[in-house]
Amino acid sequence: MIKTLIAAAAIVAAATPVLAEGFLVGRVARAPDIEVGLGDAGYGVKQDAFTFETGKGYRMWIKATGKKQCAFEATDFFQHVWFRKIEINKVELKVQAVQEIEFEDEGSAELFFTPIKPGEYIWQCKGLADKGMTGKIVVK
Repeated sequence: MIKTLIAAAAIVAAATPVLAEGFLVGRVARAPDIEVGLGDAGYGVKQDAFTFETGKGYRMWIKATGKKQCAFEATDFFQHVWFRKIEINKVELKVQAVQEIEFEDEGSAELFFTPIKPGEYIWQCKGLADKGMTGKIVVK
């Protein structure tokens, strides 16, 4: 009987999947904001250099002044993060995927996420990258 229990425990232990490192819903680190629509012409952006780490939770604000419309795209980055939620005007969105976040006027969105794949990712305001409304997100 004891040998059977030990054998069963060994089989269960061998079959148990290895979980990813990090606690994906734990305490999140505050990342610098991304701000778009700065300057007199409204084409300026602000993004402090910051490197995310896979498996760690973050919260980050994307803010728009409203001087220029911005359809914020970070397609590759958005495909390689796990979103816990996005908050816009005290409304929580629980989403699996994001295509873009469109700012027609002044506004902000707070993203709660965990990066799951290392890389360098480009973000841009759709159609305005050549005007300087673009940046880079680095995940290690």
